[in-house]
Amino acid sequence: MEAELVSLAAAGATALVQGMVTDGWGSVRDRVVRFFARESADSEIVGAYLDESRAELAEAQQAQDEEAAADIQAEWRSRMRRTLRADPQAAAELRALLDELAPGDSHTPTVNVHNTISGGTQHGPVIQTGTIGNIHIGGQGG
Repeated sequence: MEAELVSLAAAGATALVQGMVTDGWGSVRDRVVRFFARESADSEIVGAYLDESRAELAEAQQAQDEEAAADIQAEWRSRMRRTLRADPQAAAELRALLDELAPGDSHTPTVNVHNTISGGTQHGPVIQTGTIGNIHIGGQGG
């Protein structure tokens, strides 16, 4: 169950950060505020955090700072994971939110991979991935 919540939180954070840079941000923002503020949180505070994150994301994109953008997504992923752990019923609400934001999506988070290898010599394959399906390393026929 924990792995499912982690995956759901990752999908939610990905959809949220992607929504921050769209024309439909207002409706995304309102829906996410309702998700986080449904119990005891103050909706104005949640909204302010979202607005701050959106401004930071815009600055990061302007500066082409992928690390800062990743930090913003990681922060919201952590918040979502904590919310899901604290309230198991929140999972259904987050799934509904994801269905609204990306209908037909399987809630599998998008993974951006950037490999950098420096120093020394590598004598074999180097793999960095979020998911590995069928993989064949090596040439066909020697």
